[in-house]
Amino acid sequence: MGGRLGRDFTRLWGAYTVSTAGTAVATDVFAMITVLVLAGSALQVSLLSALGGAVGALLALPLGPWIEFRRKRPVMIGADVLRCCALLSVPAAYLAGVLTYAHLAVVAALAAVCQIVFIGASGAHLKSLVPREHLTEANGRFESVLWTTMAVGPPAGGLMSSVFGPFITVTADAASFLLSALGVRSIRAPEPEPAEHAEGGAWWRGLGEGWRHIWSDAMLRPLFVNTVAVSALTIAMSPVLAVMMLREMGFSMFQYGLSLGIPCAAGVVGARLSRRVAARQGLPFVLLGGGIARVLWLPLLPFVGGGWAGLAAITAIHTGTVFFTSLFMPVFATARIERTPDHKLARVLTSWTISNNVARAGCTLAWGLLATLTTPRFALAAGAVLLLATCASLPSRATGTAR
Repeated sequence: MGGRLGRDFTRLWGAYTVSTAGTAVATDVFAMITVLVLAGSALQVSLLSALGGAVGALLALPLGPWIEFRRKRPVMIGADVLRCCALLSVPAAYLAGVLTYAHLAVVAALAAVCQIVFIGASGAHLKSLVPREHLTEANGRFESVLWTTMAVGPPAGGLMSSVFGPFITVTADAASFLLSALGVRSIRAPEPEPAEHAEGGAWWRGLGEGWRHIWSDAMLRPLFVNTVAVSALTIAMSPVLAVMMLREMGFSMFQYGLSLGIPCAAGVVGARLSRRVAARQGLPFVLLGGGIARVLWLPLLPFVGGGWAGLAAITAIHTGTVFFTSLFMPVFATARIERTPDHKLARVLTSWTISNNVARAGCTLAWGLLATLTTPRFALAAGAVLLLATCASLPSRATGTAR
């Protein structure tokens, strides 16, 4: 796995793999605990997801400048260790008989904060660890891990939870972050000195620097609008589609899982092809063409019928979406890194992730309400129309790179 990227990248890749696998295995485990252990309502499940992300984003707001001017590896390790401890508090509270919904909400918010911190630090760390010409390949390998774990993790986690209980699954997720911290700790290459504080005065004066840089860049600005909107709308449509498939169309949980799991194989293929396609066709082609192609499939969802033919159609729609998303994302991640100066990268990545979390929370609640007031098919159609509209914000060309 090292090759051109080096053994230290392999260590980082291994740390990412184990933590991503742990997260995939624990997919929806807090929802299971809320419903099965705490007898919570569907509204409480939705609020746990939405508010956890939004509150986590709010708490993470001042951390971008703090991350920027510190060595990134200790920050990444600290975020992983804190996530491990927070998650372990859930089974501990259950065993002590004191687990509450508020406890789950606090842990969800802390996990969201740690995720934002880790992403902000790891992106800046990757830029210093991997040669520029191999960044797309590195991001492609991360993307492959994401889709592989999404295909295997949720079914494995569901089986683990059904056999051993959801708290064992939470414990496994916590252990994955501890292993991730050890993996990052094992990286041998000396870490470059952190950026010096160039703004003058207190670090908190640079709170908005990430968003200012994004908005001032001719390529990052449209990519920001596009990726945040697509991410938020796609996430918001997911529970609505689940309601339509499981309640209206009568699909089983197994069939629903198939429609989500099978397309992940296309995600692995797309991620592996991204570097080759970008090298042959150019970055603007992938960002524009892939960005459009990843949303062209979803408008078909509201018109799908029932039965195995309908299940095959939904699976095909997801496959097209996943393939072009996985082709787009490594190239997008590389472009974002290349167009951001080293001394602003952690703040840009943190600002981007905070915006994603807030937008996802807002859209998830809005689409749940829309589907309740109308129908799931109407809500899916409205989301699909807006997804098509996001294509207008894609950049049509690249102009320069950051120094």
